[in-house]
Amino acid sequence: MTGIDLQGILSGAFVAPEVFALRPDYRALLIAVDGIRPAAGDAASEALLARAEESARAAVADAPVEEEPHVAAWREAYRAFGAKPQRTRNSLEALLRRAAGDGLPRVNRLTDVYNAVCVLHRLPLGGEDLSAYQGSPRLTRATGAEPFDTVAGGEDVVEHPLPGEVIWGDEAGVTCRMWNWRQGRRTRLTDETASALFILDALDPMTDEQLLAAADDLLAHLREADPDLVVAQRLIAAG
Repeated sequence: MTGIDLQGILSGAFVAPEVFALRPDYRALLIAVDGIRPAAGDAASEALLARAEESARAAVADAPVEEEPHVAAWREAYRAFGAKPQRTRNSLEALLRRAAGDGLPRVNRLTDVYNAVCVLHRLPLGGEDLSAYQGSPRLTRATGAEPFDTVAGGEDVVEHPLPGEVIWGDEAGVTCRMWNWRQGRRTRLTDETASALFILDALDPMTDEQLLAAADDLLAHLREADPDLVVAQRLIAAG
């Protein structure tokens, strides 16, 4: 265990009113976990990835990815703050397309599990290394001055979001651009991650029951490998 104050971090998390003004139906379910034992992918995570890929292929056989209800809702949300969803795809759409095409990446057990749950439950789901956080997560609209550390052309660079862009961040800068499009380098999961923050994003028509079911499924798979996992979670919604 790392001894991170999971509940304290989540208690300080917030979604700014200007984000809810864009989408009053938005909900963020934050799950903080500690006690992860880093591990490579195994038979259980491989089976989960395969099930997610099969689910994605069945979905695109019936209708284009962009017509999947939650994908369509996220495309509308992106347009609301000026993003072009055909060029900057929300993480759900990007993973669904990848799962239905060449297949999901095989990274490590932790990453493989949350990618599969994202596809199976049809919601954007981000995972980040909690030990790299400075303060609590917050979802705001950018001024354009916030630093975002990423990689471009094989080099580490610092970029900045567009003014008005919806961003996740902490006291040190941006952790994810365009709501759930691209995660930063500083807080990315690694093969040594022992504590993690998962962010599950929901818009209508996804219900709270479906959102919580995705969270339960994620935790069930994580606990298969780490039954003594310490967990804290918090649902943030308008009002």
